[in-house]
Amino acid sequence: MSYLNIYQKSLEQPEIFWREQAEKIKWYEFPEKILSQDEQGFYRWFSGGKLNTSYLALDVHIEEGRGAQLAMIYDSPSTNSLEKYTFLELRDEVAKFAGGLKNLGVEKGDRVIIYMPMVPEAVIAMLACARLGAVHSVVFGGFAPNELAVRIDDAKPKVLLTASCGIEFTRVIEYKPLVDHALEMAKFPPQNTVILQRPQILAKMKSGQDHDWKELLKIADPAEPVNLYSTDPLYILYTSGTTGLPKGVVRDNGGHAVALKYSMKAVYNTDPGDVFWAGSDIGWVVGHSYIVYAPLIHGCTTILYEGKPVRTPDAGAFWRIIAEHKVNTFFTAPTAFRAVKKEDPEAKLKKKYDISSLQTLFLAGERLDPPTYEWLKETLSDASRPEVPVIDHWWQTETGWAICSNPMGIEPQLVKNGSPTFPMPGYNVQVLDEKGEKCKPGETGNIAIHLPLPPSCLPTLWNGDERFRESYLSQYPGYYFTGDEGIKDEDGYIFVMGRVDDVINVAGHRLSTGEMEELIAGHPAVAECAVTGIDDELRGQVPVGFVVLKDGTQISQDRMQKELVEIIRNNIGAVACFKRAGIVKRLPKTRSGKILRKTIRKLASESEIVVPPTIDDPLILEEIREIMKERGIGQYATS
Repeated sequence: MSYLNIYQKSLEQPEIFWREQAEKIKWYEFPEKILSQDEQGFYRWFSGGKLNTSYLALDVHIEEGRGAQLAMIYDSPSTNSLEKYTFLELRDEVAKFAGGLKNLGVEKGDRVIIYMPMVPEAVIAMLACARLGAVHSVVFGGFAPNELAVRIDDAKPKVLLTASCGIEFTRVIEYKPLVDHALEMAKFPPQNTVILQRPQILAKMKSGQDHDWKELLKIADPAEPVNLYSTDPLYILYTSGTTGLPKGVVRDNGGHAVALKYSMKAVYNTDPGDVFWAGSDIGWVVGHSYIVYAPLIHGCTTILYEGKPVRTPDAGAFWRIIAEHKVNTFFTAPTAFRAVKKEDPEAKLKKKYDISSLQTLFLAGERLDPPTYEWLKETLSDASRPEVPVIDHWWQTETGWAICSNPMGIEPQLVKNGSPTFPMPGYNVQVLDEKGEKCKPGETGNIAIHLPLPPSCLPTLWNGDERFRESYLSQYPGYYFTGDEGIKDEDGYIFVMGRVDDVINVAGHRLSTGEMEELIAGHPAVAECAVTGIDDELRGQVPVGFVVLKDGTQISQDRMQKELVEIIRNNIGAVACFKRAGIVKRLPKTRSGKILRKTIRKLASESEIVVPPTIDDPLILEEIREIMKERGIGQYATS
């Protein structure tokens, strides 16, 4: 069947379509209903079905006689380590650690926070939670104590899992002091903390609270997978919200397993036994879906990489991994290759490696800019072999898998530079104007998805049904609002232009400018402020801040910038990439008092802009432009 036929079937006969996909995974009990609505009116997939995600990712393959196949390769240039796990070995490690968690009182429905670097134990922890029916919430190891504390208080975990340290290039970062600080800040700290001691730094243990990871395993018996309902939560993953408070995206077990299994063939065109590598971090949704769950459920070998695109040891790191481990499908963010391109513009280091195993390169997490796309096309071209497709695709933490992509496993489509191609089966994607009417082809509007969303997409937010309804369902009745604007062209291709709210995308990481504004506003010299994302060649977007001082306050531009950078780093972390700020006399506002952040953003990138008709005083824009020139912000940067 063609892509169009399959896509139409998924929209017109969703229950038949997804029943067929559900039959491709092993259930303890097949679902009673394929699609239903709960008491809140929210759509749920595969109600009544029983399964276990850890069982699907591990035990099934052993039962099918593939226990000796490699399940995971851990490659760490940061520690000069290489470890390989078969499905049998990984299953045994997971079962053992699940038993250790069980000894700490963890059972079905309990929450477990995972704050760890990219080490095998992090993956083992996720799968162990899934095995017990405990709900894991992975927090990116680059987040500051305050961010960790906020997530602890929302999830209210029984146990927190961490390591003694993480490694950033050559810098060793102690995790234990960060964790201890977060626990002191939290209103609902967990009863127990389990610490993986790494040889680079040994953490000081607190008696009665801290447990050594290896000691916990010594007294643990392997745990069997727990029988779970399809609609039981698998994990919570927090994503930045416009209020500054993170939103706990809930992922269920059944819909998640079915959709991810489907995506591995339909989107990525992979088969069991293939080597699949997602160059991301387990703290982000890509790591959840495509380092851990999807490749393992599909029976692929997944790669866990503790390193960077550059400086570990050089810009040839990606090519080395592909060559050494015979990677078939690689998935990373455009920002990663922008870093490679910056250090090795002619891709000379690629010539050292045989990357002939690579069949397809996928990119997501942010817009794939045309220069990076063209560089990759040229870099991967080789007269001696078929062309390696470079595929842009678009999705969100909320969906867990691709909204739009080139469907490589169904029917590859003509690539249009700048577009993630077509909606994937199950996603009825529309571009709407402010009134909720469909935009004409080529007309910019808000991207929305007609309900029901396909399996794996969030059914709600953790402890936040009303916030879910308000954030995603209220803008357009009957639709999920993506928060992105874009266009649909005359051929049906989707072009995603960017966020319509104050969430910006820094190197594939969604961060709230609203939260940054709250922090900056707490500075004693600041009367009001605005933070906006501006285009950045390397990271896609970076935040910049503009502040108006309180009357009578004296502080230099350099000192203010330094202090604001420190505030953001201490409260959010280096992941925010907040490095530029400027003091201005006033902020541009509408006559109703709304700050024109979008206009500030355009000032940073465009030489001529259209002055909004609602602005209270157009002269403010020139004042801001002069500060941008003085501070080297956006297009006025000198380096």
